[in-house]
Amino acid sequence: MQKALQQMNLHLHHVVSDISGLSGLRIIEAILAGQRDPSQLAKLRDPRVRKSTVAQMEAALVGDYRPEHLFVLDQSLQAYRFYQARIEECDHEIEPLLQQLAERFECSSSPPAAESSQPEVIQDQAAQSQTARPIKPKRKRKPKANQPKIDLAGYLQRICGVDLTQVVGLDVLSVLLIVSEIGVDMSKWRNAKAFCSWLGLCPGNKISGGKVLDRRTCKVINRVATTLRLAAQAVGRSNTCLGIFYRRKKAHLGPAKATTATARKLACLVYHLLKYKDQYREPDPVTYQLKVQKTILNKLQKQAAALGYQLLPTALVPA
Repeated sequence: MQKALQQMNLHLHHVVSDISGLSGLRIIEAILAGQRDPSQLAKLRDPRVRKSTVAQMEAALVGDYRPEHLFVLDQSLQAYRFYQARIEECDHEIEPLLQQLAERFECSSSPPAAESSQPEVIQDQAAQSQTARPIKPKRKRKPKANQPKIDLAGYLQRICGVDLTQVVGLDVLSVLLIVSEIGVDMSKWRNAKAFCSWLGLCPGNKISGGKVLDRRTCKVINRVATTLRLAAQAVGRSNTCLGIFYRRKKAHLGPAKATTATARKLACLVYHLLKYKDQYREPDPVTYQLKVQKTILNKLQKQAAALGYQLLPTALVPA
C-alpha cells in the first residue's frame, strides 16, 4: 500500500506513524471511494494524531491519481485485510487450546517443594526484599501490528504458574513462543547454567594443551534464544536494571556481546520463575547503579593499593 501511495506522490507515511492504523485506513478507503480533495482527506485523521499538523497532512495528500496505481492500492488493501482475517482466525484457534492446557496444568499442578538452599539467580538482577520495588503491573497497551487481539496473558499465567509478562522485555507473544518451545517443566535441565548452555547463550571453552583457543558462544539454532536476544535489545532502551547492564556491557564489549549477555540474564530469570514459581519483582535501578559504582570503586582501590597508592575522596584532599 505504501509503495502504491508513493507512486501517486502521496506521502501518507510521513504524516501518520502507521498507514494501517485508523487514520491511514480511513484515508486510503476514501481515496479508493473517489475522494481527491486534500482538505477533505485530512479531516479523516484521528484527533489523537500528533505527528503532523493539518496543513502538513493536506500537503502530503496532493498527488497524481493514476488508474493503474489506484488498482494496485485496491489490491494491496484487499490482501492486507485478507491476511489480517487469517491471523485473527489463528488467534481464535489458539485460544481454546490454551484454555485446555491451562485447565490441565491446574488439575495436575501441586505446590512446589521447599528448597533447602537458595536457588541460583543472577546476582545483579536478584531482588532483595529491602531493595525491591513494589509490584507494579505493566501498563496495558493496545495490540499493534500482528499481535493477538485476544487476551492470552491470563491463560499463559495459569499454564506457567507465574506471570512471565512482568519480566521487562517479554510480552505475550514472547512468552507464548517460549512456553511452546520449552514447556514449563524445567527439571529437564539440572540448573540455570545448563539451560543457558542449551540455548547457546554461554561462552564456549575450546582448550588445547592448556591454551584457550576460542570462547565464542556456540552456534545454536533455537527460537527461544532468538526471542531472548530480541528482548535483550528492547531492554537496552529501558531505564531498568537490565537496561543499565546492557548499556554497560555495550560500552565495554560491543552491542553483539551485550545482547548475548543480557539474553543470558533473561534466560536465567525465565528458568528461575518457571522452576520455583516465584513472583517477579523488578529491582530498584538506583540501588543497582549504586552497587555497580561501589564495585568499580573497590576495584580501583585494589589497583591503587597494588601500585602503592591510596585513593582519597576529593573533599578530603587539601587545596
